[in-house]
Amino acid sequence: MPYIPHTDQERQQMLSAAGANSIEDLFSYIPSELAPSSFDLPPGKSEFEVGLFLKKLSAKNATELIPFVGGGFYDHYIPAAVDAIVSKSEFYTAYTPYQPEISQGTLQAIYEYQTSICRLVDMDVTNASLYDGGTALYEASMMAVRITGRNKIIVSRGVSPIYRVMLASYTKNLHLQLEEIPVNNGVLDRDVMKDALDESTAAVVMQNPNFFGCVEDISDISEMAHGVGALVICSAYPIACALIKTPGEMGADIVTGEGQSLGLPLSFGGPYLGFMATRMKYVRKMPGRIVGATVDTEGRRGYVLTLQTREQHIRRDKATSNICSNESLCALAAQAYMSLLGKEGIRDVASVCNEKANYTMKRLSKIPGVKVKFPAPVFNEFTIDLPRDAGEVIGELIEKGFAAGFPLGRYYKGMEKSMLVAITEKRTKEEIGRLAEALEEVLS
Repeated sequence: MPYIPHTDQERQQMLSAAGANSIEDLFSYIPSELAPSSFDLPPGKSEFEVGLFLKKLSAKNATELIPFVGGGFYDHYIPAAVDAIVSKSEFYTAYTPYQPEISQGTLQAIYEYQTSICRLVDMDVTNASLYDGGTALYEASMMAVRITGRNKIIVSRGVSPIYRVMLASYTKNLHLQLEEIPVNNGVLDRDVMKDALDESTAAVVMQNPNFFGCVEDISDISEMAHGVGALVICSAYPIACALIKTPGEMGADIVTGEGQSLGLPLSFGGPYLGFMATRMKYVRKMPGRIVGATVDTEGRRGYVLTLQTREQHIRRDKATSNICSNESLCALAAQAYMSLLGKEGIRDVASVCNEKANYTMKRLSKIPGVKVKFPAPVFNEFTIDLPRDAGEVIGELIEKGFAAGFPLGRYYKGMEKSMLVAITEKRTKEEIGRLAEALEEVLS
């Protein structure tokens, strides 16, 4: 075993110190049904042989599945230049710029990222990024509690169930009241929310488009929330903001979201990017760091950390949160993506996604037994009802080469036959047609 440097004598010494006579004795507490059949590993292989073995092993993975799965993470096209830019050593070796006077390039990149996010979601100020969309939503909720001094958070069940679980976990011991409001026909039930709003409400948490893919105008919700002194938090899909009404236009006070769709690969779940934006009057209650622009004594443009809200920098009682460290490299990738596409390019991507999603929705709804579940407009994602269990259908479609969608029954009781389907600009008309044929065959 050439990968293990210890001699037989050294191994015996370690076993003796642990009170065991052999490797088998060392692991004797493992139940027999869970224990390995043997600790006799095969002889070591060369680097070349190991490479061939791993390649053969990886070939067993279903890497050729055509993805129609969304739920907050999407298979968008990423220009090659994005990877080329973020792979420059001066970017990928940099950490959070604690010494801004020697980090001007990193600070400028963050400043430009902040500017792009503000314009995309129509807000006044953005921080330097957060971990992901879920922790950003939690941070926004706590920010609303700090601003209002209240302790009740109203959350739409149209918000991602993953985010809602995260929110419940982070707030479990914080003496906050979380109240979930159901959806009706795919959108928030306004009557139930109106009854839930009171003087103890810190914020109403929405998602647009919501987890079912439905687009809804939350302007009326903002008006109702502001009427009792509560804030509105909107978790937004950044690509959709280029086409539909922005959170800022609809009266949101804090906007968060998952930035993966802005030039970051799916990559087995991360690393991703959380973004957060708000109105200027709340800037000192926002967690994270904010980069600002200034000029030096000679009039040259420079960049500084305008606000730093962790306890390393300010008095502990003024600090916000310790899970707010920014994802600088991911934010740089997002900025590179937005810069390369530009304002019109992002709008074009959004338009193509929307057009293909509506085409797919009509195509699939023509299959006997399949129907669109909700009447609300959609962006790039929609829910269909199937004649039998969606999880089973998805499993059978995997055998045909498609990751066809997400089974909503996993998170929503009573929706076992409902499937969430997502379309991006990468899905071709041919692929959509093949999916429809495969689904019809599975259901026949």
